[in-house]
Amino acid sequence: MRHVLAGCILMMSSVAQAALPWADSQGEPLPSLAPMLKQVNPGVVNISTFTTRQVSNPLLNDPFFRRFFNVPDQPARRRAQSAGSGVIIDAGKGTVVTNNHVIDGADEVQVILTDGRSIKAKVIGTDPEADIAVLDIDADKLQAVKLANSDRVEVGDFVVAIGNPFGLGQTVTTGVVSALGRSGLGIEGYEDFIQTDASINPGNSGGALVNLRGELVGINTAILAPTGGNVGIGFAIPTNMVKNSVDQILTHGQVKRGQLGVVIQDFTPELAQAFDIDSTVTGVLIAEVQKGSAAEEGGLRAGDVVLEIEGKKLSTVSQLRNEIGLRPIGESVSVTVLRDGKRKTLDVEIGGKSEAAKATQVKAVHPFLQGATLEDSPQARGVLVQALEFGSPASRSGLREGDLIIGANRRDVRSVEELRQAAGQSADRLLLRILRGDAAMYLVIQ
Repeated sequence: MRHVLAGCILMMSSVAQAALPWADSQGEPLPSLAPMLKQVNPGVVNISTFTTRQVSNPLLNDPFFRRFFNVPDQPARRRAQSAGSGVIIDAGKGTVVTNNHVIDGADEVQVILTDGRSIKAKVIGTDPEADIAVLDIDADKLQAVKLANSDRVEVGDFVVAIGNPFGLGQTVTTGVVSALGRSGLGIEGYEDFIQTDASINPGNSGGALVNLRGELVGINTAILAPTGGNVGIGFAIPTNMVKNSVDQILTHGQVKRGQLGVVIQDFTPELAQAFDIDSTVTGVLIAEVQKGSAAEEGGLRAGDVVLEIEGKKLSTVSQLRNEIGLRPIGESVSVTVLRDGKRKTLDVEIGGKSEAAKATQVKAVHPFLQGATLEDSPQARGVLVQALEFGSPASRSGLREGDLIIGANRRDVRSVEELRQAAGQSADRLLLRILRGDAAMYLVIQ
């Protein structure tokens, strides 16, 4: 009986304690994220998108079936709804940032605020390669989330993910920054992700990743989920990358990617040995500088090893591509290279795609290569893949930027026109022979 009474007293004590603020044994309040979240939560919104799709049914395409059952001639349509998240970054102008894949193809976008208001949003512009979309809403009493400098984020920092998982409504999860600069995942065209173990699930896309000061450090965008659920590996787009895209969209209505006009490859220990350079040196090797390009005008040369861009050390092709592609055309950047064993810093003005390259892209060489920007190699030894449009057939073919196509359908090619003629021999399959770095390979596209 004594034990039962003690248990009752303990239970009553626990209930009484739960009704009071959490405190330690000395009566001091324990740390809580609640005060910060009260400031941040109103700046994170839920997004509902509505899409009208045509219902596909083979029976409805049968004229006899349609006539027998008196089916209307107009195709059946279905209105679909999906959910995501977004972040208010400018309360005065009603600017909301989310992922492009959240609103892609939507007929209508609704932004739901934490106070319950549902407001129809206008899509200002998108950047599919970075998976960013900018929305505009007309509403008062909005609250924005302050942007942090994501370059100052470090592995081990505590972060909080806020979003609308599975359409449940605003949800908060916590974790740490697990890694930085994640790329090569094939999720987006431009990748420089913050990796976190804070739970990110379907519907969190476009939501906020904030630090303990309530500042936005990233936009949640993807998860690595072999089983379909969260396994503690989520990815967010750093705010500095987001800001670059948003600024261009708000200024120009679109994002124009900068380019140097170089063919680059990872600087491996084998290449370091061949160039008689210390194998501990990390950087990106310039394999070729295109005629009349920004790189040529800036003094870059084939054989240079790019060590840093604006003082930021590089170790992979993806990092260099991000550093240049996410900056506006015309901006001057300092490029530090290793040339003939000596460090050299050059000021290079970022350029854009040449008109010739654009014309080559518009005039498709083959349906499988649609979306590829191709140009004759300066040495007349093949066709250079200068760029790949994100989401295009060419980007899914297995080709990479910088590949040199030297053969098609068992015929040598030295120009875009020769590639067009050779590729035209087959409509359902294309056999390419390419040079990639120091390796030669065949690629079958079908």
